[in-house]
Amino acid sequence: MKALALVGGVLLLALTSWGQDHTAAIRHHQDSLNTKFANPETSPLTEEAVKTFEALEFYPIDQAYRVEARFERYETPETVLFATTTDRQPEYKVYAKLTFTLAGQEHTLNIYQNVRLSQMPQYRDYLFLPFNDLTNGDGSYGGGRYLDLRMPKGDTIVLDFNKCYNPYCAYNHKYSCPIPPDGQYVPVAIEAGVKAPEKH
Repeated sequence: MKALALVGGVLLLALTSWGQDHTAAIRHHQDSLNTKFANPETSPLTEEAVKTFEALEFYPIDQAYRVEARFERYETPETVLFATTTDRQPEYKVYAKLTFTLAGQEHTLNIYQNVRLSQMPQYRDYLFLPFNDLTNGDGSYGGGRYLDLRMPKGDTIVLDFNKCYNPYCAYNHKYSCPIPPDGQYVPVAIEAGVKAPEKH
C-alpha cells in the first residue's frame, strides 16, 4: 500500500507541476499580447485607443481548453478564397482536418494555410484556425475567433484555446479580417482566450 501511495503522490506532483507550467506559459503569452497592444508601433488599436490602453481582458486560464487533436492532412489540399470584412479575398489551402474532444463531445474543424505566407520561409509551417463557438457575441468577439499553430511532425496537434484571439478588425476597422468559413463552428462555449473588447 505504501508503494501505491508513493506512486500516486508522485503522479499527483507531476500533474500539479505540469499545470503550473501551463499556467505560467499562458500568462507569458498574455503579457506578450498586452505588450504588443500597448506599443504604438505594433498595436492594432486606433491611435486614440492606444493612449488609454491598459490590458486585454482574458477568460480565466483553464487547462480543460488545452486538447490534443487528430491531425489528418489532405492529400490534395483544396485552395479556397476566404470572405473577409472587406472586398479582399485571400487564398488559403484547406490543409488538414482536426478531430478533438471538448466538453465531452467530439468536434471536427478544418485548419488552413495562407498561400501567400507559405511562400515566405519564416511562415512556411504556419497554420490558421478560424472558428466560431457559443461565446461569439456573448463574451467573445461576434465576428469569429482565431488560433495560430505550426505544422506538427506527426498525426496529432495540441489546440490550446487559452491562446485564441480576436481578429484585428474587432479593434480597428482599417483591418481586413478573414471570416470563419461555414462549418468552422464548435457548439460549445469555449470560455478561454481573449474576450471581446469593451464598447465605448
